[in-house]
Amino acid sequence: MAAVPVLDPAPPEAPVLVAYSGGLDSGVLLQLLADDPLVRRRGLRAIHVHHGLHPEADDWARHCERRCRMLGVELEVVAVTVQPDGEGLEAAARSARHRAFAAHLCPGEVLALAHHRNDQAETFLQRALRASGVDGLAAMRAWRSFGPGWMWRPLLGSERGQLLAYARARGLQWVDDPSNDSQVHDRNLLRHRVLPLLETRWPHAGAALAQAAQLQQEALALLEQEDAQALARLRTADPACLHVAPLAALAPPRQARVLRRWTGELGLPPLPAQGVAEAARLLAEGSEARGSFAWQDACIRRWRGLLWAGRPRPGGGGQVHWNGGAPLRWGGGSLRLDPPLAPGEAFPPQPCGTDAPFLVHPRAGGERIALPGRAHTHALKHVLQDLGVPPWERERLPLLSDRAGAVLAAGDLALSASMDAWLRASGRRLRWNANG
Repeated sequence: MAAVPVLDPAPPEAPVLVAYSGGLDSGVLLQLLADDPLVRRRGLRAIHVHHGLHPEADDWARHCERRCRMLGVELEVVAVTVQPDGEGLEAAARSARHRAFAAHLCPGEVLALAHHRNDQAETFLQRALRASGVDGLAAMRAWRSFGPGWMWRPLLGSERGQLLAYARARGLQWVDDPSNDSQVHDRNLLRHRVLPLLETRWPHAGAALAQAAQLQQEALALLEQEDAQALARLRTADPACLHVAPLAALAPPRQARVLRRWTGELGLPPLPAQGVAEAARLLAEGSEARGSFAWQDACIRRWRGLLWAGRPRPGGGGQVHWNGGAPLRWGGGSLRLDPPLAPGEAFPPQPCGTDAPFLVHPRAGGERIALPGRAHTHALKHVLQDLGVPPWERERLPLLSDRAGAVLAAGDLALSASMDAWLRASGRRLRWNANG
């Protein structure tokens, strides 16, 4: 009887969703998990992603359904559309597959993938040929966060030969995807030609490459700990903003790592090398420097002593009449009076009536506001600058005007004399929540 592959690390204390292609590797993983009573008790189900790229794809899905029925494991078959969009077909299929996994993973659930030591060696070698740094050479981790839950690769310590011997000993059946034999794809070329050639001279080449990836993971863990400590020293009360001066003082390699960690934590697309270089340029300029860098649907902006990163935030659009009763949804945020205006009430000094007392609109430029205790009006732009409101926040602020066109407020940050007096007299507060 062939030795049973070891699940390492041990099964988590959480429900498991197995990514089941119907092939050898995922078939072995499914069997191992189905045989574990603790995994069964915590919850086990499977997902099959139907790419629709091969004439036999429907047969593969049916094979997965039969196998899961035999094991008493719930299976979800998910059809996806693979669109290369500038990336290769292999990468596009992987992206579509991972989107499906994330969409169907329950909160706290663990996605189990069947990558093994040979896969790890291929990944390490492929990334080395792309001149990857330590993050890339760390290759695949056995455990990491993913979507609303976790990703688990319990077979990274097992060779494919062990899985094959176990599958044959158990009489398992699996499907073979002919695309795995095509050497058009880089990974298949490494698998079928490069690694076998290396192993003719160095029989343990695959194991050595996988071990090199493990060493890179250990080095990466130390780097990430230091990255987190450096980032903590740069933070402001707003997670999307960092202090420029201490960030600029970091050594360029640490600066690049911190920037990538920060933008990653904000859920932004990976910051490209050009973005790191542009951020470094912004940091090297004087204290009053301003500038920005955009990539995909994200951007980095500098203003005064702050560096901000995020996605372009929508403005409020056109003008909206508001009666001050129910909260007003505006530009991704919400504006409300606390307590709200009751029916029939109006903003003084206007007479009561049915017309909405407030006009909510975006900034157009050139607005002026009469501040409390001031004899003259002031440019709203200068008022907001003096308050330290960054330009990315100014762009989103809703302005309130009365029916005569006088500016009453900019969000809840700047109030006119008349608005301030009315709020005080009526015991109300104007509240603007930029995040809804």
